Amino acid sequence: MVPAVLIVDDEKHTREGLQQALAEHYDVTIAASADEAFNLLEAQPFDVVLTDLRMPGKSGLKVIDKALALPQRPAVLMMTAYGNIDTAVEAMKRGAVDFLTKPVNIERLEVLIQRALKTKTLEVEVKQLHERLDEKFSIEGIIGTSQKLEDVLVKMRLVAPSRATILIEGESGTGKELIAQAIHQVSPRARAPFIAVHCAALSENLLESEVFGHERGSFTGATERRVGRFESADGGTLFLDEIGEISPSTQVKLLRFLETKSIERVGGSKPIALDVRLVAATNRNLEQLVRDGKFRDDLFFRLNVVRLVMPPLRERPEDISLLLAHFIRVFSAENAVPPLAVEPGALRTLQTYAWPGNIRELRNFCENAVVMRRGGNLTEYDLEPKFRGQPGSAAVSAAGAPTATAPGGSSFSVEDNEKRLLREALHKSRGNRTAAAGLMGISRRTLHRKIAQWPELDVTDK
Repeated sequence: MVPAVLIVDDEKHTREGLQQALAEHYDVTIAASADEAFNLLEAQPFDVVLTDLRMPGKSGLKVIDKALALPQRPAVLMMTAYGNIDTAVEAMKRGAVDFLTKPVNIERLEVLIQRALKTKTLEVEVKQLHERLDEKFSIEGIIGTSQKLEDVLVKMRLVAPSRATILIEGESGTGKELIAQAIHQVSPRARAPFIAVHCAALSENLLESEVFGHERGSFTGATERRVGRFESADGGTLFLDEIGEISPSTQVKLLRFLETKSIERVGGSKPIALDVRLVAATNRNLEQLVRDGKFRDDLFFRLNVVRLVMPPLRERPEDISLLLAHFIRVFSAENAVPPLAVEPGALRTLQTYAWPGNIRELRNFCENAVVMRRGGNLTEYDLEPKFRGQPGSAAVSAAGAPTATAPGGSSFSVEDNEKRLLREALHKSRGNRTAAAGLMGISRRTLHRKIAQWPELDVTDK
């Protein structure tokens, strides 16, 4: 698309001369006054506005104000025969990206227009990036409507604007880092860095160097000074995941920061004052670690100013359908295939599964389901046996009917177990009743009778 340029000048020969000079590369519109320019700016978008400073009526400074108040802001260049430093400073304060004096040098003007267009493009890209980050990390981007999740979000909204240290507890895969990112994104620090460190992934020496930095020569291999994650997060948020894994010496240094708001690099002796909001997370019981002498009680109390506990997925089954829809949509788009439709039977089965790996396990399940798809629907027959449960030892129900107990603790009556086996046989035989009867060890007539008894099992014979 050809960039649109608006030229505003009360001198006829100047505006028409500039229009003729730029017409080969730009879609040029001209205006003889500020008021005429206002009407044009309201009627159509422009990429660049080139305006004279001194004109009868309203000045070019008013044109700058009008242009930069629009939802789609153009880049603005100022030109005047009265080129002095005060005028240039005032124009730049109003938001002009550059300044020219008359008579205008066309080559320089084209250079400035190209520079202004690049600046405008970068501003748009940065705005879009921030919008995407806000969407990704905002509270609204966290998926779920369950009361337990909402309780966490309410508490998070209250604490996010503060400077308080936050401890996030919860099983692996419950989304602790996502909550930490959301806290940062809705806090006053949102435009500053969010730095994450996974403490369990690094050895003691590497972790101290990674977090606090080191001075040259502080240990073998330290050939130059290194800025640590604390310094990188200055003004923003530092997220320490699996805080329960850090060594006693690192615990001491972390406690010192929380008390003094300063750190020392490994091998250094000069305190470095920092403005960092600390968010820590753990899947371990820190209070038990304190009782066992493996975690400092004073550090625990410093970290535990505000505690957020992420519920496991098994405690928020009403969120599973939303999470399934989200991840299936994401992975279907990544693999350029239509989204899978989750059938009611499959959804019921997935909602009763315990999900020991929580959201991380569900996410991996969705990616596998999309990649290994055999059709447009996800049925309960497509699920692995672990999701459907397996019969175990015989038991007796309260009503006296024999049952089979699955490893997860759920139980099946004889009728339920027979239905399940029949479903699996029909699934494995792809609906071929003769083959299914063979798998079950029964006659085809018996199979027909069972299907007539349980119509929900009816499938088309192949």
